Amino acid sequence: MSGLDSARAFWTKPPRHRRLADWQAAFEGDEFTPVEALEALIERAQSQADVTAAAFIDFDVDKLRDRLTRIDPSESLGGVPISIKDLFDVRGEVTKAASKVLRDSAPAIVDAPSVARLRRAGALLTGRTTMSEFAFSGLGLNQHYGTPPNPFDAERITGGSTSGGAASVACGLAAATLGSDTGGSLRIPAAFCGLTGFKPSQESVPGEGAYPLAPSLDCVGPIAPSVDCCARLWSVLADRPMPALDAAPRPLRLAIAEGGLLSELDDAVRDGFEAAVAALEAKGCHVERLSMAAVDGALAINQQGGLVVPEAAALHREQLAQAEADYDPLIAERLNGGRDISAADYLQRLWPRAGWQRRFVAEMSGFDAVLLPTVATLPPKRAELENDAAAFQRANRLALRNTSVFNYLDAASISLPYFPVGADLPIGLMLSRPQGDDAVLLQHASVVEAMLGD
Repeated sequence: MSGLDSARAFWTKPPRHRRLADWQAAFEGDEFTPVEALEALIERAQSQADVTAAAFIDFDVDKLRDRLTRIDPSESLGGVPISIKDLFDVRGEVTKAASKVLRDSAPAIVDAPSVARLRRAGALLTGRTTMSEFAFSGLGLNQHYGTPPNPFDAERITGGSTSGGAASVACGLAAATLGSDTGGSLRIPAAFCGLTGFKPSQESVPGEGAYPLAPSLDCVGPIAPSVDCCARLWSVLADRPMPALDAAPRPLRLAIAEGGLLSELDDAVRDGFEAAVAALEAKGCHVERLSMAAVDGALAINQQGGLVVPEAAALHREQLAQAEADYDPLIAERLNGGRDISAADYLQRLWPRAGWQRRFVAEMSGFDAVLLPTVATLPPKRAELENDAAAFQRANRLALRNTSVFNYLDAASISLPYFPVGADLPIGLMLSRPQGDDAVLLQHASVVEAMLGD
């Protein structure tokens, strides 16, 4: 088999067989070269043009071939194709945040630090992926640049806001993607698309050069096929040593936070979650169900409106007044809803944050991670959301509810894919630890991943 044929076959594998370690082994074993991998990718993108057009805002073949000539194949990500969410600055390109409002902006002069670090590690930037406009939704719809199909059911959504990034990985158009997470924008699409999404602690990866949504909460991280992939990418993005993951099964102590985050679950999500818990207990994990005040406190503040809406409304105030007609109406409605939030209301939500973060640290004593369903529902059907504002708002609330609690706590949080026996769609299992425990969480997540992968 020629190198190009090997690369073609590699791209057709499901994501769990296209891990970053698999890429490295293929390159080092001379199965195919980065050039052959790129040519096979271009063929694949052209053969599924509708998916490519919906997932990418910019997929430029000439630009890709030129970029490949400039990479260092000896680096840790040498030649590995990584897609980039449209809110990151890439020098020479316009950062549109998937909005018509910014389409005539000046091109970025320098790369965002996260993009620069990926380049330094040898990654091949494949193109800018679509997203919820201004990252202001957990569903991933975009009437301007396209809504990508869910890889398991094209009528369903991928989730957002990193919708195109998740689709690019799941559909075999990128090895991994660079995204952001303000309320769940990495973990939600990972859960809906059968991938792994990692939200690091906020300060571990620089957020400069990423179009902001809510600066108090915005995080930068990856969606990829596995925990090991996310660890490799986080080490590059955070400029830290690669965590030494040991996935050998061992007993873990896991806390399930009883209360609001387990309400309103789809039957398939509830049944799948309980099946995963039973499987972990059978492998020797100790699982304790208990009330966690920090989780309840963060949930209550988010249910009052949280920090995202007032911060986003403040950021968009002047721009929205001048160009509301160019906004997606559903996004504009949410932004307008934040205009009248008083400073007192905002501060009453912000001031308790540090206290709840400290309480979360205390409540996690003796536990390796909090375990919860990533999203309360299966991915909704797109048609049910596009023309029904009430259905959109309800689906968006449930999509973001569980994940956004851990943004308020600035926890390290990861969603692992779980495929219940006989189910057509995966669910997400979310593991979280306190602020700063990124490497520890990745270690424990690798154990859970191995236990459930048998």
